[in-house]
Amino acid sequence: MTEQPGVPQGERRPSRDSGDERPSWAPPALDEPRMQSALRSLELTVRGRLDGLLQGNHLGLVPGPGTEPGEARTYQPGDDVRRMDWAVTARMAEPHIRQTEADRELETWVALDLSASLDFGSAACDKRELAIAALAAVTHLTSGGGNRIGTVLDNGSGHVRLPARGGLAHSRAMLKKVAETPRAQAGTRGDLNALLESLRRPPRRRGLAVVISDFVGGLDWQRALRGLSARHSLLAIEVLDPRDIELPDVGTVVLSDPETGKQREVRTTPVLRKEFAAAAAAHREEVAAALRRAGCAHLVLRTDSDWIADIVRFVMARKRGWSGGAA
Repeated sequence: MTEQPGVPQGERRPSRDSGDERPSWAPPALDEPRMQSALRSLELTVRGRLDGLLQGNHLGLVPGPGTEPGEARTYQPGDDVRRMDWAVTARMAEPHIRQTEADRELETWVALDLSASLDFGSAACDKRELAIAALAAVTHLTSGGGNRIGTVLDNGSGHVRLPARGGLAHSRAMLKKVAETPRAQAGTRGDLNALLESLRRPPRRRGLAVVISDFVGGLDWQRALRGLSARHSLLAIEVLDPRDIELPDVGTVVLSDPETGKQREVRTTPVLRKEFAAAAAAHREEVAAALRRAGCAHLVLRTDSDWIADIVRFVMARKRGWSGGAA
């Protein structure tokens, strides 16, 4: 697991109650009334900024093919050859593909990584809070019309499965259950590959599979992701913090791997900062390449940016790309 920066030597990390800028919907250690209030605030934030902007396509997050046969059209470079209509191709003496229409009901499954590496943040929120916010956005964008959503989550101590159901009451109960999941204990290693395999087997109805993680660590999850792509449209939401990408110039700092508990005190020299940034960039590119090979749409959310604006830009670009417009 890639090491993450901890508290600079001689400094104290600000507490959650010290006036730091935190998302209003995600205060720590919530009792029941505050939990309900926080989740309601998150729901209003998502609905208030997404409603009216992303209406139109049935599969809002990943517009694309369904399973119902549609019209045939001439093959264009970049089309999926698996959709080739050989009967029409033979009759017209020109390659044609068979378009498909979206199903009338969409079943969405979310694999939510809540391992110890997400219990870290140096900006407005930590990565865990951003992952829960991403789940809320996915829930909102795929709800309605008889659609269902379920979640499989793992904080390193075992999988928790929340069955796919529809309705606002289910969505709220699901988000509450996820938010109440205990944080991973120090030294607990997550297993993204096993989490994805839990979605792959047993096979589920064709639909949308969403993976929310920071994708820190090895890439042993690639095979499971490719297996999911055989039946589902895929979306990967990568949650990042600025300290995942570069080290600040703060002198002596303690680097900690939250999933092994190992720590190392180093001095953030220009050479070290340059090597850290290069290694982080290389890992991010490896992750992006693995997602592309699996045919997975890729959305990056950062703790230091407007995550809802990032979602809007992503969805609008996907819609324009699918409709033939400029991305």
